[in-house]
Amino acid sequence: MAFQKLNAPFPKLSDVALDAWRAIPPAVASDCLNRTQAMSAVIKPVSTGITLCGQARTVTAMAGDCGSICELIGEALSGEIIVVDAGGVDDTAVWGGIMTAEAAHRKLGGAVVFGAIRDVEEVRQLQFNMFCKAVVPRGPHHGFGGIIDGAISMAGAVVRPGDIVLGNDDGVVIVPLERAEETLAAAQAHIIKEQAWLHGIRSGQTIQQMFNMQTSRHK
Repeated sequence: MAFQKLNAPFPKLSDVALDAWRAIPPAVASDCLNRTQAMSAVIKPVSTGITLCGQARTVTAMAGDCGSICELIGEALSGEIIVVDAGGVDDTAVWGGIMTAEAAHRKLGGAVVFGAIRDVEEVRQLQFNMFCKAVVPRGPHHGFGGIIDGAISMAGAVVRPGDIVLGNDDGVVIVPLERAEETLAAAQAHIIKEQAWLHGIRSGQTIQQMFNMQTSRHK
């Protein structure tokens, strides 16, 4: 099997830092990144109510092949999230039930697949945090290769090993690791601001008043 494994070490976030990130919705994180790094609506959770919060391990898979993904599942650490660029191909699954079983057994934090998966009922039964583009019964090949731990660009976001992956029913947002500290502080401040806005609404203010929105009316 021909795949390329890059040497891409990254600082591991502490449990305290990850706990802080778990309180940040993806939408707020994207707002604090100037509305960037949000994956497009093609990436959806396989079940409602699941969430992602962890550091990324990346893999670029050849079309319709799962070999490099299996390699990464076997070496990823507990809590890490597998992010797969499968080229958006939606007629052949690159992830299935057996892979999910291993990932769940190894206590990985979840996976995001820009492509198709299958055995979705097994994924749900294992309560594995899976986001993907499509679900299809056709299975993958196992020997075409790929790239492990390289930078990838998929579904509108750039992902590098170690970046923070946030996901919920809204979708997935990637926070660059080098911007983690500033983005977390901005997000925490943003949440406090949103709470003040909600208090204002309950007190009778309008959105236009709170945001000082100017409107023009045509007579």
